[in-house]
Amino acid sequence: MAKYTGSRCRLCRREGTKLFLKGEKCTSEKCPFSKRPYPPGMKGRLSSSKASYYALQLREKQKVKRIYGVLERQFRRYYQLASKSKGVTGKLLLQFLERRLDNVVFRLLFALSRSQARQIVRHGFVFVNGRRVDIPSFLVRVNDKIEIRSNSKIIDIIKKNIETASKERSVVSWLFLDKENLKAEVLRLPEKEDITAPISEQLIVELYSK
Repeated sequence: MAKYTGSRCRLCRREGTKLFLKGEKCTSEKCPFSKRPYPPGMKGRLSSSKASYYALQLREKQKVKRIYGVLERQFRRYYQLASKSKGVTGKLLLQFLERRLDNVVFRLLFALSRSQARQIVRHGFVFVNGRRVDIPSFLVRVNDKIEIRSNSKIIDIIKKNIETASKERSVVSWLFLDKENLKAEVLRLPEKEDITAPISEQLIVELYSK
């Protein structure tokens, strides 16, 4: 599977918004986007041309893919699942992305970024309903029980992550977290209002439905 190995801060500048891909760095004075909030490249600062509607749709899709750390093939599969399910396609698409286990670990403050959350899952530290799950794309369901099981070193790192992340954000309302025991539960399905990032999912639906 292909993997992006370039600068993540460059992605924020390209999309014109903070994607919070680098954890603590994104909220510190070291954040490159705060100093250079324009697209990378020689023409980034000078470009003044108005983007076409298609370009806006494409940029929105790219932004959401980069926020959740998924590639085109998997992102398209989520869209196809959403379009075949009963309900509003855009809303269902965001629900599928939010229900990914790596995103849930990030939302629970166990990790400072989604990439770190992906590592925590892949290393087998996360258990769902008592079973080890090491697949970041695993979709959680309502009433699922999530917990961290590992040695004391990893437990200390995750508790430190919770302490650090709590200064900038809180656990979303569709999840319940027991900080002391590192246990959580999925209370309900996520809603658009639970997503803090500015996302126009309708642009993505329009792009794929052409």
